[in-house]
Amino acid sequence: MAATEQEKTPLQQKLDEFGEQLSKVISLICVAVWIINIGHFNDPVHGGSWIRGAVYYFKIAVALAVAAIPEGLPAVITTCLALGTRRMAKKNAIVRSLPSVETLGCTSVICSDKTGTLTTNQMSVCRMFVLNKAEGESCSLSEFTITGSTYAPEGEVYHDGKPVKCSQYDALVELATICALCNDSSLDFNEVKGVYEKVGEATETALTCLVEKMNVFDNDVHSLSKIDRANACNSVIKQLMKKECTLEFSRDRKSMSVYCSPNKSRSSMGKMFVKGAPEGVIERCTHVRVGNSKVPLSQGIKEKILSVIREYGTGRDTLRCLALATRDNPPKIDDMILSDAAKFAEYESDLTFVGCVGMLDPPRQEVAASIKLCRQAGIRVIMITGDNKGTAVAICRRIGILTEDDDVERMAFTGREFDELSSHAQREAVTQARCFARVEPSHKSKIVEFLQGFDEITAMTGDGVNDAPALKKAEIGIAMGSGTAVAKSASEMVLADDNFSSIVAAVEEGRAIYNNMKQFIRYLISSNVGEVVCIFLTAALGFPEALIPVQLLWVNLVTDGLPATALGFNPPDLDIMEKPPRNAKEPLISGWLFFRYLAIGGYVGAATVGAAAWWFTISEDGPQITLYQLSHFLQCGPDNPDFEGLDCQVFESPYPMTMALSVLVTIEMCNALNSLSENQSLLRMPPWENVWLLGAICLSMSLHFLILYVEPLPVIFQITPLDVTQWMMVLKISLPVILLDELLKFAARNYLDLGKRHEKSASAGCYLSTCTKGISWPFVAVSLPLVLWIYSTDTNVSAILWP
Repeated sequence: MAATEQEKTPLQQKLDEFGEQLSKVISLICVAVWIINIGHFNDPVHGGSWIRGAVYYFKIAVALAVAAIPEGLPAVITTCLALGTRRMAKKNAIVRSLPSVETLGCTSVICSDKTGTLTTNQMSVCRMFVLNKAEGESCSLSEFTITGSTYAPEGEVYHDGKPVKCSQYDALVELATICALCNDSSLDFNEVKGVYEKVGEATETALTCLVEKMNVFDNDVHSLSKIDRANACNSVIKQLMKKECTLEFSRDRKSMSVYCSPNKSRSSMGKMFVKGAPEGVIERCTHVRVGNSKVPLSQGIKEKILSVIREYGTGRDTLRCLALATRDNPPKIDDMILSDAAKFAEYESDLTFVGCVGMLDPPRQEVAASIKLCRQAGIRVIMITGDNKGTAVAICRRIGILTEDDDVERMAFTGREFDELSSHAQREAVTQARCFARVEPSHKSKIVEFLQGFDEITAMTGDGVNDAPALKKAEIGIAMGSGTAVAKSASEMVLADDNFSSIVAAVEEGRAIYNNMKQFIRYLISSNVGEVVCIFLTAALGFPEALIPVQLLWVNLVTDGLPATALGFNPPDLDIMEKPPRNAKEPLISGWLFFRYLAIGGYVGAATVGAAAWWFTISEDGPQITLYQLSHFLQCGPDNPDFEGLDCQVFESPYPMTMALSVLVTIEMCNALNSLSENQSLLRMPPWENVWLLGAICLSMSLHFLILYVEPLPVIFQITPLDVTQWMMVLKISLPVILLDELLKFAARNYLDLGKRHEKSASAGCYLSTCTKGISWPFVAVSLPLVLWIYSTDTNVSAILWP
C-alpha cells in the first residue's frame, strides 16, 4: 500500500493547469502594461522623475495582477465540496477526500463487490424439496418455495403457488428438526436498528430463519415480542432433543453432523443429523425418507435427486444447495472416537436422505434500478467477487449487469482464466468484461491499471486489508462501513450501509456538484476578466485609475465570494443521469465558453470604465470635461492651455472610483443570476430556484452599502456615498449584462447543439408555443415593470447619444 502511488483527481489536475496558465497570462499582461506606459514615466504628475513614474505604473501592474487572480476561488471550491460531502453523508456515502467529490461526477466504471454491496449479505432459503413417493427406480418430489429475503422470521412456504402448513408434511417436520439441531447459529433482534441480525455463520442463520418460517409445530408466534419471536420455533425443537456432540465440518467429506438424544424419552437411542454438500452426503445415503417410512435409495432415485439439485445450482438463481440427512441407528456415543476426525465419514454413513434446501444471497431490491440508472448514464458496472462463476453470472443477470443475450464467454472471467490470457488479451477482456469471479485482491489492482490505461475513471469497492492497494490506486476507492480500518484509510469514500445504490447516488451528487462548481468558477473568472479589462482600458486610454488594489481585493474575496458559494446550491438538472460521463480531460472552460465569458468580461470592464467616465464627462454633479482632457489628465497643470480653468484636483475625486466600484459589484450580482444555469434562460429558471443565491446577493449588496455609508470605511476604500441619480445610472449600466448573456445562452441552446437544431426544425410549425413553453410568468411580471421604470428615469444619459 505504501508503494502504491495515488493518482491526482481530475479537479486537482485541472486547477493545477488553470493556475499555471493563469500565472503565465497575468505575468505577460502585467509586463505589457508596464512597458506600454514607459513613455509616461516622465509625465509632470510624477514630478519629472522617471523612477516615480516607473513605481506608479508598477503599482498599476500589481493592481492588474490582483484583478486577474480569483483570490476567493480556493475558499469557494472548498466550501462547495464540503457542502457536497454533507449532502452525500445523508445518503450514507461518507467522503474522506474533498476533491474526490468532483471526481465521482466523471466516474465511467464502477467495480463493485457482490456480497453485501450488490446483495443483502443475508443468506435465505428460497427453495426446498422432499420426496413424497419412491418406488423402485422412480420417485416424485414435493417442491416448496419460501418468501422473505432477509433474516427477519417473516415469510410463507408455498407449494404449487399456494401457501401450506408445514406441519402436514412429516418429511418437512424432520427437515426442520435437522435445520434447527445441526446448527450453531441463531437470530437476534437489534432493538437500536430495529432489524433482525445473525449470530453466527450466514448459511446456518439462513437455516435457523427457515425453521421460524416453517413453524412445523404450529406455535402461536403472533403474540410474541420481536425479541422472543427471533428463535421461538427453534427453541421448541431444541427442547425435544439434546445435542450430545458435534462432528465439525471438514473439506474432505464436505459435511458436518450432530449427535442428539431425546430429552423426555427413557430410550438412550440417539440419532445423528447431517447437513452438507449434496454430492458428498447423497453418496453416503442408503435410504430416502418418504413420509414416516424409509425406502432404499436406488440408482434411479439418486439420479433424479441429483438432477434436481443440479437444476437448482445452475439455473437463473444459482442456488447454494445443502442436503439434509439422518442416521437413525448410529453407533453409541461411547463407541465413537471423537478426537479422530478421519473416522467422521465412517460415522456419517448408512444415512437416510430427508431433503434438500437451496439458498442464495439475494440481490438488494433497489440495486436493479440503480444498475439501470448507470446504464442510462453511460457508466459500466463490473462485478468482482470471490464466489464461483456460475453464481456470479446468475446474480449479474438478475440485477441487469448482464442480459440474457450477452456472451458470457467474452464478458465473464474467473481469476484463473484472466491470468491465463496474454497481456494484450487481458487488456481486451477488461474493455468488455462485466463480471470477474474467483478473484484474488491482486486482480483488483491489475484491473484498475488496465482501466486507467484506457482513460477510464474507476470507482473500486473493497473491505479487506488486501484490497487496500487497489482502493488507493483507483481514482475513487470505496471502502465498506463494515470493512477493515486499513481499507477505510486507503479509500476516498466509505459506504455506511455497504449499499451499491449509495455509490450511484454519490455519482449523481458528484455530477451536480461539478456542474455547480463550473458555474461559480466561470462566474469568478468572468468577474476577473472584467477587472483586468477595466485596469487595462484605464491604462491604455490614459484615464485615471478606476479601481485600486484594496477595492479589487474586497470584490474578489467578499462581494464575489458569497454569490459564488451560493451557486453551489443550484438545483441539479433533471437529465443529469441521462448524459454520458464527461471526459476527465475536458477543460473547465471550452473555446465557446472562453469567448462567451470574454464577451461578458469585456462588457464588465468597459461598463466599469464607462461609469467613471460618465461622472467626469456627463454627470451634472461632475466637472463635465472632454474625453481628450480625461485621457490626458496626467498633463494637467496651470501652464497647459488644454486644461485652462480646470482644477486638476478633480481627477483625484472619489466619485468616479465609487461609480466604477458600484457598477462592478452590481454587474457581478447580475452575473450571478446569469450563472443559475449554463445555458438555461432566466425566463425559464427564475432567481428563486436558488433562494441561497438571492440571500447571498442581498448580503453582498449590504456589505457594499456598508463600505459606502458607514465611517471610516469610505476613507479606507477611497470612495464616497452616492445619491439616487447616481445609483440609477449604476443600474442602467449594469442590467444590460443580463440581456447580453441571454443572447449568448440562446445561441448556445439553438445553434451550437446539433440535437437542438433537429428539434428546432421539427417543431418549426409551433415556434411561438415552443418559445413560450416553460416561461416563468411571475418573473416576467416582476422584472419587466422594474426595468421599464429604471430606464425611464432621467440620469442625463441622453447626453451620451446626443451630446
